[in-house]
Amino acid sequence: MTFQVSKERGMALRQALLARAKRIVVKVGSAVLTRADGLNLEVMTSLAQDLCALIREGREVVLVSSGAVAAGRKRLALGDRALVMREKQAAAALGQVRLMREYEDIFQNLNQKVAQVLLTHGDLANRDRYLNIRNALFTMFDWQILPIINENDTVSVNELRFGDNDTLAAMTTNMIDADLLVCLSDVDGLYTGNPAVDPTAQLVATVATVDGEVEAMAGHVSGTLGTGGMRSKIMAARMVSARGGSSFIGHGRQPGTLRRLFAGEPVGTFFLPQEEKLHSRKHWIAYTLRPKGFLVLDDGAAQAVTAGGKSLLPSGILETRGNFRIGDPVHCLDRNEEALAAGLVNYSSEDIRRIQGMRSNAIREVLGFMDSEEVIHRDNLVVL
Repeated sequence: MTFQVSKERGMALRQALLARAKRIVVKVGSAVLTRADGLNLEVMTSLAQDLCALIREGREVVLVSSGAVAAGRKRLALGDRALVMREKQAAAALGQVRLMREYEDIFQNLNQKVAQVLLTHGDLANRDRYLNIRNALFTMFDWQILPIINENDTVSVNELRFGDNDTLAAMTTNMIDADLLVCLSDVDGLYTGNPAVDPTAQLVATVATVDGEVEAMAGHVSGTLGTGGMRSKIMAARMVSARGGSSFIGHGRQPGTLRRLFAGEPVGTFFLPQEEKLHSRKHWIAYTLRPKGFLVLDDGAAQAVTAGGKSLLPSGILETRGNFRIGDPVHCLDRNEEALAAGLVNYSSEDIRRIQGMRSNAIREVLGFMDSEEVIHRDNLVVL
C-alpha cells in the first residue's frame, strides 16, 4: 500500500507536526454528540475540557460542531425517518438554540468565552465575505474567544449547502491557515476494510497521500444522524493536505482522544500535508468554488494546462457546457470526462462557444472585442 509510511516514521512525523500546530480546527459529528435521549452532555463536557486544555497551551482553536438537526429531531420526537428540507430547517432552528445553550453553560463553567458562527457555502464562495469571516475569526482569537461554527441549516438550500460539516471544517481550516484539522467521529479511524465484517481489517496509522486506494477504502457509509461518513472525512483531509495542513480522524466518544493524540499516543489515523503547498487564492478556486460550467479540452490543451502550467487558449477548447458569465468558476475536462483543472473564465459561455477552437488572434474579429488572449489565465487556473 503505497499511501502508507512505516509506523516509526509516521509517528515521528505526526509528533513533529503536532508540536508546531498552533492553530487547530476540531470537528465533531452528530453521531458523537447525540444519544437516544438527545445531546450527550458527558461527551460535550469532555470535549470542552480537552479544547480548553489546548487553548491554555497557547493554541488557537475553532470548534466545528454538528448536532443542531439531530438535537431538534430528538426534541421534537421525529424518530429516525428521513426529513424533507423544510423539516430539517425547522429542526435545525430549534436544535441550534439547544446546542449553543449547552455549549455556553459547559464552557462558562470552564471560564472560556465562546461565540456562535453560522455559515452557508455562499458565504465562503464570495471572496469579500470569505475574507470578512476570516478577519472576524482572527479577532476572536485575539480576544481569547472560542468560535463554534455550524452550517446555517435553517436558511441553507441545496445550492447553498456544504453537504456535510467535514467539508465545512476543511474549508474553515484552509480559510484561517490552520495547521491541523481534527475530525472526531464514532469510529477509530480509517481501516483497510470494514472491521464490522472483515476480521483482517487493520487501522491505518498514517496516510502520506490521499489517492484512489484510500478513497476506495473509505466507502460511502453514513449514519442516521449525520450527513457525512468516512469518505467525506477523507475528502476533507485531501483538501487540507493540498493547502499544507495535517488532518486526524479519531473516536470522539472515547474520553481523552484529543489529549492522547497530543501526548504522542498512536491513536486514530493521521494524514500528512503535501510538500508543495497550494496558494490560498488558488485553493479557494479549486476547493471552495463550485463550477458554473465545463470546458472540454483537446489533448494538446490538456497537456499544456496540466503538465506545462500554461494558460487555456480558445484553440484548445472542444466543447463548452453550461451557462456562465465572465469571472465565473468552471472545470476543465479531458476527452474522457475527467476533471483536469478549475479556473475563472475571462469570457462568458456564449462568447466562448463562438471562439472555441480558434486562435487567439481571431477573438477580436469574431466577438468585436478582445479582453484577453486567454480564456483562463494561468494565475486563475488550478490543476486538479
